[in-house]
Amino acid sequence: MATTFWVGELFDPSADDGSQVMSTYDSGWMRNYGGCDGVLKSGKCETEKRTEANRYMPTGMTPKENPFYLDLPYDDVNDSKAFAERADVIPWANDPAYAGREQDKSFSYMKNQWVRIRKGDQECYGQIQDAGPGQYHDKDYVFGSDDARPANKEFNGAGMDVSPALNGCLGFEDVNGESDRVDWQFVSRDQVPAGPWLDIVTTSQVR
Repeated sequence: MATTFWVGELFDPSADDGSQVMSTYDSGWMRNYGGCDGVLKSGKCETEKRTEANRYMPTGMTPKENPFYLDLPYDDVNDSKAFAERADVIPWANDPAYAGREQDKSFSYMKNQWVRIRKGDQECYGQIQDAGPGQYHDKDYVFGSDDARPANKEFNGAGMDVSPALNGCLGFEDVNGESDRVDWQFVSRDQVPAGPWLDIVTTSQVR
């Protein structure tokens, strides 16, 4: 199950992780992204329908970072358990670009990683820019067997959040969808085909 979230969303002002003005990897996410990833209504950032004709871009602003973003329930920087084990459980931790950085809190192994997502016959690609929903060291689901289920029991038991661009690309039933089922897998950059998800590629690290 996947739900929808967006830069600038405020869904629970009483919760530590109830605002998307910041992400787990970027304390100034909304500013660095370029603003509200949607439309401002009475000062509130709300989502909007995205279409292929507009390459799934927001209508009121031009993002500075990839609008095809998502999260998975593994925060390898701020969650102490995930941080302690990340070099042992993340499959690409020993690749040259990552090896030896397990104690560097200014560096995430997860941020910017590419993910292939499918809903039915529709296939889209995005980059990880946050962690959640609801869980932050769910290694069994994120890196485990293909039939592992999310530990999260909130938000319909969702195992990822996707951006409005991915929502539109995948053909979710609702612009603020929270009941769409997907399957997904990690892919390397050279496995990402041409598409609107490559119009703007995020390269920034933890900030």
